[in-house]
Amino acid sequence: MLPTITIDIGTTGVKLCAFDAAGGLVASARERTPTRQDEWGEVYDVDLLRGGVLAFVRGLDPVLRASVERVAITAVGESGGLVRPDGALASPMILWHDHRGADRLAGLSAADRSLVHRTTGLPVNANYGLSKIAWALDHAGADAAGAQWLNIAEHLASTLTGRRWAEYSLASRTMALDLGTRTWSAEVAALLGVGVEVLPELRAAADGAPLTARAAAETGLPAEATVHVAGHDHMVGAVGADLRAGELLNSTGTTEGLLLLREGPALGADAERAKLANGISCTGAESTLFASIPTGGSAFATLQSLLGIDAEELSAIVAVAHRRYLEGGVDLDALPLVLPQFRGSPPPAKDAAARGVIAGLRSDTGRDELVLGCFLGLALQFRDVLSLFPERPERIKVIGPASRNPLWLQLKADLLGTSLSVSRFPEVVSRGAQALASGVAARWEDCDPHDVHPDPHRRALIAAWSARTAEQWRHLRGLPS
Repeated sequence: MLPTITIDIGTTGVKLCAFDAAGGLVASARERTPTRQDEWGEVYDVDLLRGGVLAFVRGLDPVLRASVERVAITAVGESGGLVRPDGALASPMILWHDHRGADRLAGLSAADRSLVHRTTGLPVNANYGLSKIAWALDHAGADAAGAQWLNIAEHLASTLTGRRWAEYSLASRTMALDLGTRTWSAEVAALLGVGVEVLPELRAAADGAPLTARAAAETGLPAEATVHVAGHDHMVGAVGADLRAGELLNSTGTTEGLLLLREGPALGADAERAKLANGISCTGAESTLFASIPTGGSAFATLQSLLGIDAEELSAIVAVAHRRYLEGGVDLDALPLVLPQFRGSPPPAKDAAARGVIAGLRSDTGRDELVLGCFLGLALQFRDVLSLFPERPERIKVIGPASRNPLWLQLKADLLGTSLSVSRFPEVVSRGAQALASGVAARWEDCDPHDVHPDPHRRALIAAWSARTAEQWRHLRGLPS
């Protein structure tokens, strides 16, 4: 490994880390992802983001800062904005879940949508970058001259290097990358009136660019340090987890991601109906098959708001519920059935307008039962999405906040009847970014994993409960938005 500063730009938080040459985490900080409102919704505040990064780097011990050889940046996949040659924004820097370009997709025919999937490996959806690019170009008008579309990670890299480029795993989330040729698709981009000149050159995560003299002076980093766009956060997490063929990465955060590595993309009719997302890995060596569940760790915020409690109180409820569950003190039939679509639905519906549903409330339903029901609903939702994948994984590796939630983990293991290998190391994505920028492989054993095994008795009970509630679950999933 090379001494590296990593920047992981998430939906709700930015994780800043410094790693030494042995891969040890020597400094870290977390900040809320800076956003602001424009007339269409919430967008990144890029100045505050860059300022927070500079403050973290300048606050490092001078000896540590002088040793840094790499800066590696990762981010959520579908965000972005138009960036002019001088680095100024020609549009807002749009968040991944923003649908302000959705109307551009309404006129696509069935044949157009099939072309998009066959070429890019993605279902047509306003989360992906292409419709946002079309919207941004329309609104920028003449101000878009010479501008190119950059993901938030790519934009931050451009402010440090003076260069604009796209990284392959992030490019594969734009709905404009031809997975066969690994070049921008002029045919698909033209469906929304976008020319490929607005899409920058493509570079692998291992290919960095030097700091500008100004950035070196601002940060105090060595002038020879290079900046790397490590890629899409879930895919970078796969590198940090040393994901192998036959394994599935369960990457948890505000959302929950399921990721498989494959030799080639899944572009058939079954994959198109399932609305799974194909892509390119950060190493560029493999294809990826990915599904995102919109509600993951964000369920905590929903429960806190719904129950009027803070994070500490909720954590205490989760701990008590976990203990009751292990001791056999939970009557599954007394729990409400919770469809946790608090931020929209996962594949195959992928409906941003979908809403959560709570059924089976009784006069004696308490907070503990509602919390248990919610996490059981998260596990059911995970099972349903996993069933869309063409092959069953031999091993599931879990990273992110869920690794610190024993109730969530145990319910998932018991429902699936599958052991989970769970990282105790909190910054697997950041370690993956260091590995990519260093040109070396990460090791799963360095993530201090432990196993969560299903219990045969609880497995039988939860399987029977699932069978009893299957018709009601299907009904809840089919409710109109």
